[in-house]
Amino acid sequence: MVNVQNVNLAAIDIGSNAARLLIKNLVCDSEGNASMRKVLFLRIPLRLGVDVFGKGEISGVKQDRFMRMIKAYKQLMKLYEVQKYRACATSAMRDAKNGRDIISKIKDKTGIEIEIISGEEEAQIVYDNHIESFAGPGNYLYVDVGGGSTEITFISDKKRISSVSYNVGTLRLLSGTVAPDVFDRMREDLTGLTAGCGEVMIIGSGGNINKYYRLADKEEDLDGELPVTSLERLFNKLSGMSVGERMEKYSLKPDRADVIVPAGQIFLHVARSVGAEKILVPTFGLADGIIHDLAAQLISDI
Repeated sequence: MVNVQNVNLAAIDIGSNAARLLIKNLVCDSEGNASMRKVLFLRIPLRLGVDVFGKGEISGVKQDRFMRMIKAYKQLMKLYEVQKYRACATSAMRDAKNGRDIISKIKDKTGIEIEIISGEEEAQIVYDNHIESFAGPGNYLYVDVGGGSTEITFISDKKRISSVSYNVGTLRLLSGTVAPDVFDRMREDLTGLTAGCGEVMIIGSGGNINKYYRLADKEEDLDGELPVTSLERLFNKLSGMSVGERMEKYSLKPDRADVIVPAGQIFLHVARSVGAEKILVPTFGLADGIIHDLAAQLISDI
């Protein structure tokens, strides 16, 4: 039986660009009040989407790296005495022709069970992570840009109205495999969804929008909000540089320097579609949402 008074929980988030292991400690006091703190966060730029969006399946070399990574994550969960975990895979694994075979092999070799979740479930998991607490009265679009897909949730007066997933992401754009009508369809959906709502603000999620915020904050001393004009200014600068120049000038890692421009393109498209002027940039994502769900299940069983 899991000791809910003090337990380590883990989430494995296998995205199209990177795979993340997040471990948090959940503590419940004698009155049932719960608190969590981060214990470990590890990000591996596995880049499954490079194979999948270009060739339709994951190569043998990438499969070997995937297996070694999961074995390492399993050992880390043992080391930190994780008592409950959930592993989820998103867009690249949804599209990979050999995705389910790979997941079956990983379970046989490691015992780690990986779920391939839909874009809609991905958006719901993140929304359930108290996203409404970041959104006051008014209208918000929660936008999570990944390597293979973009999940968008419309929130009005702290209530989720709808969620939608689009097969457009940073690695898909870099590989040239985005359907030509996706951006037009996204614009039509978002303008229709928010018509007559008045001002709409964006809540941005993902490593790229966090990096845009940090770069802009160094120059402008921001306070949790990234003006769309600042995003556009940085996007234009980065677009005019090579990957190497971005790495040198902004101290970006290689796996960030190439995807940051297509990420900016997606965020700007969403902002222009709804006339948003600001982007809130809280630091949470799918892994946080997975752990929030695990914690909620344990607390409800007390």
